[in-house]
Amino acid sequence: MLVLNEEQTRAALPWPELIEAIAAMFASECVMPVRHHHEMDVPGEESATLLLMPAWDPGRYAGVKVVSVFPGNAQRSLPAISGTYLLSSGATGEMLAVIDGAELTARRTAAASALAARYLARPNAEEMLVCGTGRLSLNLMLAHGTFRPIQRYRIWGRNAQAAEKIAAEARALGLDARAVADREAAARTADIISCATLSSEPLISGVWLKPGAHLDLVGAFKPSMRESDDEAIRRASVHVDTRAGATSEAGDIVQPLTSGVLDLNDIQSELAELVSGAHGGRSHDEEITLFKSVGAALEDLAGAILAYETVAGRK
Repeated sequence: MLVLNEEQTRAALPWPELIEAIAAMFASECVMPVRHHHEMDVPGEESATLLLMPAWDPGRYAGVKVVSVFPGNAQRSLPAISGTYLLSSGATGEMLAVIDGAELTARRTAAASALAARYLARPNAEEMLVCGTGRLSLNLMLAHGTFRPIQRYRIWGRNAQAAEKIAAEARALGLDARAVADREAAARTADIISCATLSSEPLISGVWLKPGAHLDLVGAFKPSMRESDDEAIRRASVHVDTRAGATSEAGDIVQPLTSGVLDLNDIQSELAELVSGAHGGRSHDEEITLFKSVGAALEDLAGAILAYETVAGRK
């Protein structure tokens, strides 16, 4: 049985190959049951979440990701998200690999975001704002830069030192990146805005979005969480990773649906429809687009298969 640690998982999931693997899985016959979502009490602090995410490609592979999200870890200088992926044969049930779940999650989340942007962001997008300073922020910059000619990266976070740390890491990789204190000013000039936070209050106002902007919301995975306001929903063409997940778990979608700001029919597409061509994506340069993801188990399966086949030489 193959065991991949964080560094090995990262090396086995290069961005172009991972993005294409996820696209192929969205176009496949992958089976993806509704994930298990359990809230866990943590005495003296915000509740944690336990997620169980199964998926299988009939006859080929099957897998399940076990993930925990502990918001209080930010105060302990620990990652909020940790987990493990178990990959097995879809023909025999034999366990094939144990893969670092946190690294897999970070990379597949950013890759799915970049995949959506391939259809929704302007082809000439040059400036990107990232809100959030967790492990996803640098991944989002690198993933989005795979398909778009991004020249400038701006990072905003509640903790200015953390934002500067991410900017320094990005600069070390050759990116033009700097931390910013004025979130509104940065949002108003950005072609792509990615939010990856555990915020319960909107971070991005719709009035800040310039014509042609693409708003990418990858954090806020509970109905009580939100990264965009109602005006962003009103102004944008709304797209999601999966309708089933976004309409039941994502506060950026659930809350506007509940209040009547958004109707189910207003959701233009889910990612599978963009990949298949059932929806054409961005319709014109001035269109404001919004993509909300809560994560799909097939993305993890695609990444786990890619990592396993890359390292085991099965490709």
